Amino acid sequence: MPFEDYEPVIGLEVHCELKTATKLFCGCPTTFGNEANTQVCPVCLGLPGTLPVMNGKAVEFAVKIGHSLNCTIASYSKMDRKNYYYPDLPKAYQVSQYDKPLNYGGYLDIVTKEGTKRIGVTRAHLEEDAGKLVHAGGKSGRLDSSDYSLADYNRGGIPLVEIVSEPDIRSSDEAHAYLTALKSILLYIDVSDCNMEEGSLRCDANVSIRKKGTEKFGTRTEIKNMNSFKFVKQAIEYEIKRQAGVLDKGERVIQESRLWDVTENKTKSMRSKEEAHDYRYFPEPDLVPIILDPAYVQKLKVELPELPGAKRARFETDFGLTPYDAGVLTSEQELGKWFEVGAKLTKNPKGFANWVMGDMAAQMKEQEKELKDLKFDQKKLAELVDIIDAGTINSKQAKEVFLELFNEGVSPAEVVKSKGMAQVSDPKAIEAVVGKVLDENPNVVVDYMGGKQGVIGFLVGKVMQASQGKANPKMVNEIIKKKLDS
Repeated sequence: MPFEDYEPVIGLEVHCELKTATKLFCGCPTTFGNEANTQVCPVCLGLPGTLPVMNGKAVEFAVKIGHSLNCTIASYSKMDRKNYYYPDLPKAYQVSQYDKPLNYGGYLDIVTKEGTKRIGVTRAHLEEDAGKLVHAGGKSGRLDSSDYSLADYNRGGIPLVEIVSEPDIRSSDEAHAYLTALKSILLYIDVSDCNMEEGSLRCDANVSIRKKGTEKFGTRTEIKNMNSFKFVKQAIEYEIKRQAGVLDKGERVIQESRLWDVTENKTKSMRSKEEAHDYRYFPEPDLVPIILDPAYVQKLKVELPELPGAKRARFETDFGLTPYDAGVLTSEQELGKWFEVGAKLTKNPKGFANWVMGDMAAQMKEQEKELKDLKFDQKKLAELVDIIDAGTINSKQAKEVFLELFNEGVSPAEVVKSKGMAQVSDPKAIEAVVGKVLDENPNVVVDYMGGKQGVIGFLVGKVMQASQGKANPKMVNEIIKKKLDS
């Protein structure tokens, strides 16, 4: 069957570490990067006789995530023990939520090439993170090539919210858009640093394919523990093609967990899930249920900042931006704030946006600078936009002025004045130069009269050369055409 006849069905499970100062059930710090096994205690190590105490800030952050994803916030939820053995889980169970999650039935709208698409959110539940295994003795640092593994329990017990989407995603691009939008929300509401390199945001992708037009889902595979949006996209694309190849050979897709191998750019089998794992969930006996006062839930909702989706829609309306431009400018909260201040200082917010997304973003990336490092404010960039719109300088000169602004913080008006850049926009002065150029190039004039309209570019260049680049190019073009056509 042609590859195009298959439809991917994708659901994502995102594990978001919350930026609380202490762990979910004890007072151990959550600082990243400290020496192994120095941020542990009898509670997070699961030693006999210890009792957990719920971190109230973690509950608060989890509720805010629920609100931001349009979930129903449960007035009654509970913690459960998820029983399984793994070396990085010292208690031999994980405290999570099973049948009574804190948040459920939400959605997240994403922007795609086809427009806005709504992705359902099944649940966003609270749980503790596991420890970390360090695979040692091999070249790659991965399990399949290591000689032994070391357990670091510093991460064990850090509060997580697992956000589970409905299988509404139909391509790797949609998956990337979903993850980007989700990360933006989490950063806006300040519940996680979303540092993927440090494991604060990790993703599992459930992927299956089916023949287009059919309702029944195919057999899914789960690609585990990816810490890069780029890897998620690549893994999904590979897995779709792999499963299509399996079906085309008349074989069946095996339900299993797979890993994305970044060196070979392929998924590899990790363990079979042909039979559902029985985690033997039961209510955590050492923790009371989470019962939330409706007033408290409403208070947290009111405290939320304007979210990226709402800000994006407002930027489109208030500043006449395209959905793409508005999406870029609201992807980071600080960037959105910076842009909005400047957009209100000029009559051309679209032009201001172009400079922010174009030359300013390029220079910031090249020089590894953040907004707080800039030597200029929004007023000076708006000044540059207004100078360009007034026809005082051309686009080439504007780039030169911007570099002075970016590197030195100098006022654009001062740069234009000190370098004598101001364009000549006096029609009579330009007409005089145009007349002289036409007189000096009679053959080119004849060519134009003969239908070779492309020679206008040559004449414009001559006028600009004669005016030492100061003539307004738009006016030069208009005046030349007017004289030649009269």
